[in-house]
Amino acid sequence: MIKNSKHRKYVRAFLDNGINLVLLSVLTGLFAGVAVTFYNILANIGEDTSAKLYQLIRENPAFFPLLLLGLASGGMVIGTLVRFVPMIRGSGIPQIEGAARGVVRFKWYVTMCSMFAASLACIFLGLSAGAEGPSLQMGGCAGDAVGAALKRNKMTRRLQIAAGSSAGLAVAFNAPVTGLVFAMEEAFRSFSPQVFISAAISVVVALFTRNAIRLPLGYGVGFTFDTFVFSFSFDGQGFLFCLWTVLAALIVSLAGVGFYYSVFAVKNVFKRITFFKGAGKYIIPFMLAGVFGIVTVYAMGGGHAFIEKLGTNGTGEISIEKIMGISVIASLIIIVIFKFAASVMAMGCGVPCGVFIPMLAIGAGLGAVLSILFRKAGMPAAYGDYLVIICMSVFFVTVVKAPVTGIVMVFELTGQFENFLPALLGIAVGYLVSMVFRTEPIYEKSLDGFIKEEKLYEKSVKVSVTVAVMSYSKAEGAQIRQIIWPTNGLVVKIEREGAIIVPDGETVIRAGDKLTFECETDSREELLDYLYGIVGKPEKEG
Repeated sequence: MIKNSKHRKYVRAFLDNGINLVLLSVLTGLFAGVAVTFYNILANIGEDTSAKLYQLIRENPAFFPLLLLGLASGGMVIGTLVRFVPMIRGSGIPQIEGAARGVVRFKWYVTMCSMFAASLACIFLGLSAGAEGPSLQMGGCAGDAVGAALKRNKMTRRLQIAAGSSAGLAVAFNAPVTGLVFAMEEAFRSFSPQVFISAAISVVVALFTRNAIRLPLGYGVGFTFDTFVFSFSFDGQGFLFCLWTVLAALIVSLAGVGFYYSVFAVKNVFKRITFFKGAGKYIIPFMLAGVFGIVTVYAMGGGHAFIEKLGTNGTGEISIEKIMGISVIASLIIIVIFKFAASVMAMGCGVPCGVFIPMLAIGAGLGAVLSILFRKAGMPAAYGDYLVIICMSVFFVTVVKAPVTGIVMVFELTGQFENFLPALLGIAVGYLVSMVFRTEPIYEKSLDGFIKEEKLYEKSVKVSVTVAVMSYSKAEGAQIRQIIWPTNGLVVKIEREGAIIVPDGETVIRAGDKLTFECETDSREELLDYLYGIVGKPEKEG
């Protein structure tokens, strides 16, 4: 009977804590799914339209001065908008990470609408711009919107920002697990139960919403790797391929380190530009994009089409269009250089566009170049496609320093889970190189710079509070792990009948316990209100 009573208390504690979280997460996933899906459809249309426009200008060079004039004007307009809405500067990922952690304040409707319009304009004008970063930010805005509409406190809203960010990336990338892991590893930097539950529910709802919109409109599932064929075996050839992978990962990761330092070098240079109150600096990446786009269409947009072109169906023959009749490998090198330069300029300047996919495109392009060279040195052609995908992930991991996301991304996007070893080896090498050169996660460093430059930060401090558990509360009889505590917080000790207990997840909470809770927050009163909802308010007793 006692056992059943305890079981009922556990169930009650879970339901009381979970139902509200589930409701919020469903609404976040629904809003994020609708907003980000329509955004990505328009982004695809914009990228296709931009490619046709640049093709028209290639065929009619007399229009090139008009293109440059349009790009210069677009740069000035976008730069002016960024001045007034700094939350949309760059990909938007660092800012929304800061909002999820409670260190950056923003207005979701201003940020969402501004990023929606500005990033689409960048894509249409031919910049090396992906939709994934803006999608992640808009998903975070959707989460904050739900929390604000239902009048939830700041801690709950931050949780929904993280969940919405995860949903936004999953919708844009058609990769639910990658979106989920990235939110926990990079955006929120927490693997707490509440983050996982909220993000998982939001991702599932958002993807169902995405497909319910896209498929009837004939847009299909999105990003695919149908032309990539993988083959790995634990034999002599497999061992040699692991050696090829290590060499490729070293080269690609060094390029990633170069990308990292180039971005911040450009940031430092652009800080000195004061033309039109700094907005004039945005002309430079726009004009550069125009020149690159005329030479090759693959320097434009996010890079989905470029990556998909690198798949060879196991033949080793890349079907990329040659530039001005030169060889395939020379064309690839030019594309990678242009993509690298355009992405560095866009990110360094702070153009509101994503570089998530452009980084993958650079890594994949380097992998394709190395694949051709390695095949000439004796590597079997069957391994070429696999090397491209590994290098794509290695470049990403070196720059972003999110190795778990990198590993998951390889397997989820390709659907190949049996070829684990070489990918794991390559990512480990890339991460090691980033440690040797002491690079920080690029989004983390960008967030630090943003907080220093803008007056949008929240002043949060570590707060320690002690609350007593009431006999009528949802916490009484429940284990620590069964309670959804405030994010970024921890029960550090329990005082029970004069004794001090250092709790773990299995510790059962009793009526009369005094819990000491530590949390990073900007509002002690809000934290206490949240905790009283779990343990009960003292004045209610009796």
